[in-house]
Amino acid sequence: MADISTYPGLRHLRGAPTVHVRHVKNGKIAHEGTGLSFWFRPRTAVLSEVPVDDRELPMLFHARTQDYQDVTVQLTVTYRCTNPETATTRIDFSIDPDTGTWRQDPLSQIANTLTESTQQHALKILGTLDLETAIRTGVEKVKTAVATNLKADHIGLEIIDVRVVAIRPDADMEKALQTTIREKVQQEADKATYERRAIAVERERAISENELQNQIELAKREELLVVQRGANALKKAEDHARASRVADDAKAEGIRKLAEAEAAGEKARLDAYKEVPQATLLALAAKELAGNLPEIGSITLTPDVIQPILQRLAR
Repeated sequence: MADISTYPGLRHLRGAPTVHVRHVKNGKIAHEGTGLSFWFRPRTAVLSEVPVDDRELPMLFHARTQDYQDVTVQLTVTYRCTNPETATTRIDFSIDPDTGTWRQDPLSQIANTLTESTQQHALKILGTLDLETAIRTGVEKVKTAVATNLKADHIGLEIIDVRVVAIRPDADMEKALQTTIREKVQQEADKATYERRAIAVERERAISENELQNQIELAKREELLVVQRGANALKKAEDHARASRVADDAKAEGIRKLAEAEAAGEKARLDAYKEVPQATLLALAAKELAGNLPEIGSITLTPDVIQPILQRLAR
């Protein structure tokens, strides 16, 4: 709102950097621009004040989807007056020369115009979507449709930004959808749990099979070890028996050779005795016998014993 100072017969207006002021006197423009400061006569001046800063217009309205479900759309449109000359000719921005207030409510008129146009584009796009799609992807689609099609240059405005805050169904439908989605999420969670358990069971089975395979492999190795030990023991016994047999054969051969030597010596001795007279042999036999008899402390010789011996010696 412009700052107007009152003096007798005169007024002084001091504008702001974000306000476009237009002063018309007798049908001709006397002053026009932002940040102006000038004197004027209230009886001949026609003043208009157009804000040129960015303004936000929040909206909340209902729409119906393709499947006849009611949704609430909440969005905000940011706009700015870029052509004050056009705006002042299409909308009443005139102000009271004494108080500086608007005679009408131009911002409400702008809000009504933008709201109706925005609703038209939003309803058009939501009418092609079912409820689930509208809730899931409707925000971006409504934003794109409104930002592309919403025009306000015919009243000197430019649409700066469109932000769709939310698209929500009514309370009962939202609760039903939440229940459905909650059940779906729970099913997904249960499925994930079952899959985890199945994977765990599969891993345990694989571990058990691996352990069993290891045990089978160990048993086979133990069997091979036992067989190898038996073969080693058998070979050792065969080697020992072979060595014993060789030793026995060597010992038998030594005994045989010794017996042959003794036999040969005995034969040679006997052959030597063939040429010796019988009396001499008897004497040698008696000597040999005497050498092998035990010690005799005393002996008694009777005629019956001596006589045959003497007769044999005499012969």
